[in-house]
Amino acid sequence: METLIQPKVLKGFRDFLPNQEILRSDLIEKLTHTYRSYGFVPIDTPVLEYTEILLRKSNGETEKQVFRFEDNGGRDVAMRFDLTVPFARFTAEHKDELYFPFKRYHCAKVWRGEKPQAGRYREFVQCDFDIVGSDSASSDFEILSLMKAALKGIGVDKVTIHVNHRGIFNRFLAKIGCAEKSEDVLRIVDKLAKVGAEEVKTELTEVTGSEASASQILEYIVPQKDFDSTLAHIESLAGGVAEDTSRMRDIRAMMCAAGIDDSYVLDPSITRGLDYYTGVVYETFLDELPSIGSVCSGGRYDNLAGLYMKDKVPGVGASIGLDRLIAGLEQLGVTEQKGSYLDVEIFNLDDSLAIEYQKLAAQLREEKIAVEVFPDAKKINQQYAVTEKKNVPWGILMTKEECSAGTFTLKNLKTREQFANCSVKDAATKILSK
Repeated sequence: METLIQPKVLKGFRDFLPNQEILRSDLIEKLTHTYRSYGFVPIDTPVLEYTEILLRKSNGETEKQVFRFEDNGGRDVAMRFDLTVPFARFTAEHKDELYFPFKRYHCAKVWRGEKPQAGRYREFVQCDFDIVGSDSASSDFEILSLMKAALKGIGVDKVTIHVNHRGIFNRFLAKIGCAEKSEDVLRIVDKLAKVGAEEVKTELTEVTGSEASASQILEYIVPQKDFDSTLAHIESLAGGVAEDTSRMRDIRAMMCAAGIDDSYVLDPSITRGLDYYTGVVYETFLDELPSIGSVCSGGRYDNLAGLYMKDKVPGVGASIGLDRLIAGLEQLGVTEQKGSYLDVEIFNLDDSLAIEYQKLAAQLREEKIAVEVFPDAKKINQQYAVTEKKNVPWGILMTKEECSAGTFTLKNLKTREQFANCSVKDAATKILSK
């Protein structure tokens, strides 16, 4: 007898049951609607890229996380670890077919070989939105505005968006003589929330070779009482007014003008570990569950597309980590569980009525009702049990006598209330009004 293979998935990867995938699909649909309302258009890129495309400008940590292999043609390839680097390649390859500024969104899976933990997996979905071809405060603000609007569109309104500017931080590091260590410093500072100030100071002292420099950096990254005072503080430490601090003031003014400034804080400890960011950077935290980490992050990456083309194309964007966001929403108990998209189940009371049941289903679909016919005349309790698992709110029971009279019984499967002698129009009115 042939040995059966045990069904299992790789660590950090998951199957999704219907209720889980419906939740994900619904959230993506709502996000997509908001992206489009801001003028963003969809694109797609391959899962596999040449490794040199993905890793040409990366740090050692990124390289360790990439799923990389040699394909059947002997080519060195890797699976995309985010959607931003492939987008930079896409922009360079299709620059003559695009218009600028170009606003895209892309919701797709990415892969990272990192240690799985709560809300963090090796295969996960990112929902990105970017503007390329414009280096302006307006573009920076539009991404920040869309971050809030997109989350609000899926019912997540209690968020705080932490904003910073890498340019100001780089000026500060240059002033204290640590410019050449900037990438290492940025990655260490980015771990502040995870490991704490003491561990960060220890690592900074190691990297900079100076405890005094480590202390200065820690002083820089501590926020003041509000956005404006924090900006004045880091501006002073960085050497005074410059284009980067003026940009932040312009962005702040736009937030205030739009009436959304309460959702944003200036946080000098937010640096974003990836080294392609050059300007404004940001991370978003759920007010009721900040421990889950950032659910929407990004920044300005003016030099990224320059890796693949001579022309400089400035860019700014953000990414919603859908899986981490869902994990947070589930912990907060605010997700809606649906087992199907159905409004109504037509129960099969008699196989001889199969044609009539399908006719009724077709008539209900004409009324914009999502409906299915239970295919087998099983015991009614068995049919109820299956329908309950799918969370279908309404049921229809039609006997031979009712069929002859052109009517049926509509049943609210949650309240158990029944409505006899219904017509298609009657049923549609009741179902759509709930």
